[in-house]
Amino acid sequence: MEPILGGAPAPAGGAELIKNSSTATFMTDVIDASHEVPVIVDFWAPWCGPCKTLGPMLERAVKDAKGAVRLVKVDIDKNQQLAQQMRIQSIPAVYAFKDGRPVDGFLGAVPESDIKQFVARLGGAKGPSPIEEALALAKEAITEGDMARAATIFTQVLQREPDNVEALAGLARAAIAKKDFAKARQLLARVPAEAAGHVEVVAARTGLELAEAGAKAQGALGELRARLERDPNDHQARLDLAGALFAGGNREQAVEELLELVRRDRKWNEEAARKQLVKYFEAMGGADPLTQSARRRLSSLLFA
Repeated sequence: MEPILGGAPAPAGGAELIKNSSTATFMTDVIDASHEVPVIVDFWAPWCGPCKTLGPMLERAVKDAKGAVRLVKVDIDKNQQLAQQMRIQSIPAVYAFKDGRPVDGFLGAVPESDIKQFVARLGGAKGPSPIEEALALAKEAITEGDMARAATIFTQVLQREPDNVEALAGLARAAIAKKDFAKARQLLARVPAEAAGHVEVVAARTGLELAEAGAKAQGALGELRARLERDPNDHQARLDLAGALFAGGNREQAVEELLELVRRDRKWNEEAARKQLVKYFEAMGGADPLTQSARRRLSSLLFA
């Protein structure tokens, strides 16, 4: 297959785009520099929990902008005078400077999608990058069930950006589809701690958990079906059958079995069927047509 991403792997640099600043250097780092390129200032502190989540997302977005914007980080504990001058009353606080003056900003933690839009507005949207286009193609391949093509594209992305979270999670999902659970675990172990809650990572981890659990029951498919023929109210057999079916790629049948279990006894085993369905939705992703249709059917059963 022709490479999706041309050229040699990108350098691991980008440090010049991100720097720490202080009261003494703020004028040079931010005000003066913003006459050349927009500068985002992240006011943070080591004790601030949301800052630890927001900071890495800002850094990723700035690196993805490929020089269209820069990021300056200011520790307010070490620069209290500057924080007072900027009237920083709560953190995280993010301000964008252009031509020597503030032009945009936000307070508190926000979703990564909002951060990307914020950076794109500031730097001037230039359309998707080659990496973003490749990731979109890979996700499209997954939706179409072409895991081999998806794996190839994700691998090419990781050759350019070894820490790309979406590519790591996507390649892990491709490994799960091949039942290569060890490789999937290795890929997910490479995900930075601050990205553990990324929706793609959560989906891959949940998918791995379900696949490993279901694989153990796959050899008993015939026995589980026989148990249900003898007793359609053998709820444990139906739950185990759903897990084995899902692990084997029979997602629609697995969902049907769990919806049937909800219909028969929604409260059984502390709502085990509903909870398992939620895990399936997480693993498949909210945009998956099966997730959307199953959610509607589950809601109809629960609120009937």
